[in-house]
Amino acid sequence: MSRRQAREVALQALFQLDLNPAESADQEEMQETLAIDTALGEAEAMSAHDRAFVAQLVHGTRANLEAIDAQIAANSREWKVERMAAVDRNLTRMATYEMCFAEEKLTPNIAINEAVELAKKYGTDDSSRYVNGILGAIMKSAQ
Repeated sequence: MSRRQAREVALQALFQLDLNPAESADQEEMQETLAIDTALGEAEAMSAHDRAFVAQLVHGTRANLEAIDAQIAANSREWKVERMAAVDRNLTRMATYEMCFAEEKLTPNIAINEAVELAKKYGTDDSSRYVNGILGAIMKSAQ
């Protein structure tokens, strides 16, 4: 399975968690595990390495959510994070995590390209441009 396919699975889990938040802090980890397992169950067979990558993306994005959302808010002129389309919001969060917070940071151009391609597949007609614009601004502000 490719990294893009693993990112698709991670996006599905993040989307699920975003729209169905845990009722308490005690349930966070259990709900995260359930969302990952559900998304993985709907995907084609994955290696243990790819499954670990999906879990890393989801957990890392959620663990850094406050800082990620602050960066998105600072670079989004038109929308507050909570008003963004759910697909756009979660793609932007995941790419920001990969560019800025992951142990092995992904080259910004690659992270942006991956997010834009997923936005074309899962978002609206305007999603790819919107995601590209926000991530490009985050990349410039991080340099």
